[in-house]
Amino acid sequence: MVASAKKTALDIKYTMPSCVPAANPNLETSGAVITADEIQQSYDQGLTYGLAEFMNYPGVVNADDGVLDELLVSLNANKLIDGHSPALKEQGLNAYAAAGIRNDHECTQVDEMLDRISRGMYVYLRYGTVSKNMPTLLKGVTPQNARFCCLCGDDLQSVTLRETGHLDESIRVAIANGIDPIMTIQMATINTAQCTGLADRGGIAPGLKADFLLVDALEQFSVNQTFINGQKVAASGEYLLTTEDSVTGFDDLLQTVHLDTFTADQLKLNLTSDKAHVIGLQSISRTQNLVLPVAHTADGDFQYHPDEDIAKVAVVERHHLTGNVGVGLLNGFGIKNGAIATSIGHDSHNLVVVGTNDADMVVAIEALKESQGGGVAIRDGQVIATLPFVIGGLMSNEPIDTLIEHQKAFNAICHDKLHVTAHFDPIMKLGAMPLDVIPNLRITDKGLVDVTKFEIIDINA
Repeated sequence: MVASAKKTALDIKYTMPSCVPAANPNLETSGAVITADEIQQSYDQGLTYGLAEFMNYPGVVNADDGVLDELLVSLNANKLIDGHSPALKEQGLNAYAAAGIRNDHECTQVDEMLDRISRGMYVYLRYGTVSKNMPTLLKGVTPQNARFCCLCGDDLQSVTLRETGHLDESIRVAIANGIDPIMTIQMATINTAQCTGLADRGGIAPGLKADFLLVDALEQFSVNQTFINGQKVAASGEYLLTTEDSVTGFDDLLQTVHLDTFTADQLKLNLTSDKAHVIGLQSISRTQNLVLPVAHTADGDFQYHPDEDIAKVAVVERHHLTGNVGVGLLNGFGIKNGAIATSIGHDSHNLVVVGTNDADMVVAIEALKESQGGGVAIRDGQVIATLPFVIGGLMSNEPIDTLIEHQKAFNAICHDKLHVTAHFDPIMKLGAMPLDVIPNLRITDKGLVDVTKFEIIDINA
């Protein structure tokens, strides 16, 4: 990826993953473990610019030795440490800021934003494909605190980038929400550059890199021309430079779904109550820990009813042939037929599947094993849509236009044939279900995780 980035006009800075696994190995199985030693090696080799979002905020607050080693390696190397601290407050937030973590993109409410700014932290106002917290947070932006506000994407699919936009769209939305256009542009440019230590860019001034763009009008913010390092690289939406196929050197990442034969028995639940803990989806990235009435068979397995928006969800370990399968229940996904599965499951990226019946869920898992990753949609035992991600089960090697058409077709089938909630991107929403550093209830290959306590819990309520 680093080598490929050098073949573009863009100046791409990579940061080293800081939390693999995301929080605690007892909660999930990751494909590898990254420690301070690997992080130091990435700095020594000039591969990375800093430490990627430090999601293990309990480890920071509780002064875990391994966590402190990662932070110290980065602080001693004068590297950026990116933040991630949803719902953290008071003394815990003090500890997080004192550890040298200077930004956060996980604020969903104004009070969370103001808490971080009061501690000298920058807040990234997120407007991505799924998580769109920026309009809410803009209500707390003032001329006095805008200096510490930055615009960001965080999980934007290629179809969103192409058809809606990236930071240009964030700028348009912010202006439409009443923020002064110049202040908005500052939040997208110089604020972010200074937050991340990019002292050679972010504004137009002597001695800075000539990275700038021309727009037709500030309010509409339609980009007319783009310059990088003084060179015009795009005009009227077209890239002007020659391109080359830079996706090479990934042969060892084509076989990453390691799984024995999967059966319906591995999806059985042992319900002993008429109520159960259910993961409740929200429009923001966080979930709810719901306790809802559920129907089950005599031997305790969940019974799906189309009138109730509750489906079975499971995470299947795919790295080490452990056989681990965590099974839970999901509310708010809207699926009424079949099953959907993906090999994107932040951050350990095991297989995630949701469905109305075990048979289709099994077909979905087996289809991912056969394709070695991506997304699949199943109805009545048949594959009705695929979205191939052949590189590690996470990335596509298709040309961008081909990938976008695949994404749009896949989403349309999931919405029209399986009735997934229309405003959800099914892969992105499903892929966030195992993320055990986002409150409140999550599913991993080791079971149902109560993130407020960072422990596996019994699904029965």
